[in-house]
Amino acid sequence: MHDLADPLAPIPERYQGLVFDCDGTLVDTMPAHYRAWRAALDPLGIMLDEARFHALAGVPTAAIVELLAREQRVRCDPVAVAHDKDARYLALEERGAAIELVVSIARREQGRRKLAVASGGLRSVVLSTLRSAGLDAMFPVVVAAENVRHGKPAPDVFLCAAERLGVDPSRCVAYEDADLGLQAARAAGMAAVDVRPWLLPR
Repeated sequence: MHDLADPLAPIPERYQGLVFDCDGTLVDTMPAHYRAWRAALDPLGIMLDEARFHALAGVPTAAIVELLAREQRVRCDPVAVAHDKDARYLALEERGAAIELVVSIARREQGRRKLAVASGGLRSVVLSTLRSAGLDAMFPVVVAAENVRHGKPAPDVFLCAAERLGVDPSRCVAYEDADLGLQAARAAGMAAVDVRPWLLPR
């Protein structure tokens, strides 16, 4: 029996491409990203609580800064603040380990299906995260914020990933840990799998 919601179940043959979000899906980086966000935003007086941080997961960094600054009427350069946040994240010694239950799907399917990463982060940050978790060689296609015009929840990153894989979006499965990312994957026409239930304590 096929069940995409079960990480151990076989994937139906009609799906030829698997597209994974990075942060919080392949690698447990969300706590490290939140620390970097607070370090970059606190001196500016911009508030970002943890619930809002998770709700904005997948949105490009500069777009998050722009949104928060506009809401809180703080004047700043969103691009500069985004670069500061990413630099603080990259400077952290511990950024998070691979999420093995999700990574095991990619390992199992490597060579049988085409694999890609679709992230709202900058390419340099995403590649660094994959390298630090030992996953960079597994994904020949990595689509990041600068590769598309619109970030999640727009479908652009997933559509771009499917195009680069040479697989129709309807024949792709997307793995995500955020509501906006799941919305983007579905808008692209992919089967969308929410990995969050897999990560709850058993």
